[in-house]
Amino acid sequence: MKNLIVVGLTLLITNISYAQEKPIKVVFDVTSGNTDVHKSAARHLRLMSESYPESEFEMVIYSSAYSMVDNNSSAAGETLRKIINNDNVSIVVCENTLKRNKKGKDDLIPGVTTVPDGIYEIIAKQQLGWGYIKEGK
Repeated sequence: MKNLIVVGLTLLITNISYAQEKPIKVVFDVTSGNTDVHKSAARHLRLMSESYPESEFEMVIYSSAYSMVDNNSSAAGETLRKIINNDNVSIVVCENTLKRNKKGKDDLIPGVTTVPDGIYEIIAKQQLGWGYIKEGK
């Protein structure tokens, strides 16, 4: 009986571990110009990507959040630079946002890429089953 209980507990623990380890896909939506939001969002992205290396994470920056990925002025730049090359992380900025801010791809933190439209990118990810996180206040 004791062996049966041990086997049962082992299976339960294995199943719980597996459930927590199942890869996920999450898209983060950042539109705020608030630098505290930028720092918090970058920290969330870093922690999630490090905790779940088999999962995929994309951060979409648009609207007032452009400065988050500006190579010269980002309050979250240090964190973003550390994680941008992780295989499970992508950070993208809306090309329309770049145009409105009179910025180009050369102004971005190295490794940040662009998408034609930030909102469209988020909706496309959701249609593919990605989870959604809105960062901001």
